[in-house]
Amino acid sequence: MNTPAVPVKPTPSELEMLRLLWQLGPATARQVHEAALQSRPDMAYANVLRLLQMMHAKGLLTRDESARAHVYAPAQPQDSHQSGLIKDLIHKAFSGSGKELVLAALRGHVSKKDREEIQRILNGED
Repeated sequence: MNTPAVPVKPTPSELEMLRLLWQLGPATARQVHEAALQSRPDMAYANVLRLLQMMHAKGLLTRDESARAHVYAPAQPQDSHQSGLIKDLIHKAFSGSGKELVLAALRGHVSKKDREEIQRILNGED
């Protein structure tokens, strides 16, 4: 299945599955379920499998069907997907201004340690 030209915006549950797959690498539904149990002990295997299948149908995941247990992988690398989500957020919430997004994030959503790291990057020290 080809990846859609315009990436689909994942739901919060789908984004959780993507994060797990970015950490795990290509994985079976059982492997994703086991990883999901770490943060969501109530997560049923059937729900993970259904979610992965829906994500594959939407083009968010690829699926290798050559083995008995299908192996799922994100259709886009993490940084590419995150960049698309950020562009969408900047356009919708900040009238296209990346500066306004950064300023909003810095106004209380960043720890002192993170601010210092950001300042080092801005100063060209990193």
